[in-house]
Amino acid sequence: MSRFVPALLFLCAATGIHGYSVTTTNANVKVKENTGVDLTCSYSADFGADPRIEWKLNDKEGSVSYVVYNGKVTETYVGRVSLISSSTLRFSEVTRRDNGNYICEVSSSRSPPKEVTVGLTVLVPPSPPKCNIPQTVTTGKVAVLSCSDGDGSPPPTYKWYKDGTLLPNDPSKIAGFQNATYKLDPNSGKLEFSPATKMDSGQYLCEAVNEAGAAQRCKAMKMEVRDLNTGGIVAGVLIFLVLLGLLIFGVWFAYKRGYLPTKSQSKPNSHAVYQPTTSYEDDADFKQKSSFVV
Repeated sequence: MSRFVPALLFLCAATGIHGYSVTTTNANVKVKENTGVDLTCSYSADFGADPRIEWKLNDKEGSVSYVVYNGKVTETYVGRVSLISSSTLRFSEVTRRDNGNYICEVSSSRSPPKEVTVGLTVLVPPSPPKCNIPQTVTTGKVAVLSCSDGDGSPPPTYKWYKDGTLLPNDPSKIAGFQNATYKLDPNSGKLEFSPATKMDSGQYLCEAVNEAGAAQRCKAMKMEVRDLNTGGIVAGVLIFLVLLGLLIFGVWFAYKRGYLPTKSQSKPNSHAVYQPTTSYEDDADFKQKSSFVV
């Protein structure tokens, strides 16, 4: 077999067949925030002595931006990023915003672009999560408890505790929880009771966990599941009807007593004729006219 290797290499060279390749020594890099790191990238000699090197970032939101373009660090990364050994990307200090997939692309005039992807995870411990726990829930209704932390990297998973006891993610598989009515999503931090029962009343807290540091908890809060207060609703309706009856009686009594104007009293008299008053210049004139009338 060994005798055929030189012949195969000669055949590849003669026919122009090349093995262009781009590789990395570590495709998944994890490093603590505010520390330095190298993202390695190497290429085969087929590309020639001066290939075109580009690094691109595909971040968590799916947007793509250049870190190195045509062999030069872009303005956003100047002072914090550099190229070493012609193709390896070196960060002097990383932040949580640097999370994502970095694509090293190599090309030359004699070859199509080839690339390799290096994933970078910046390790940030979780912060105390924000918990939303309803204080009161009506029996038979849906109760949703939420828990979230936007600081941890990688994104933390979540655990829920009731009265100090850890709630399993799948209660149907754990003895003592098989009759539980909740659903728990450890990735989103959502805990849902559908429907809620009085047995679900208790003190609840959430814990955020990731590999970067110590777990963090929110403050425990009490959730109470109560039956619908039908007696209070009936009493409220009766009070409303009594007040409405008193109002109607008051209007009727005022009308009967004449405290309210009738239609005839409130309607203006359209047949009234205006009678101008007579003006007299002095008493003498008044006497003269009075004697004439007599």
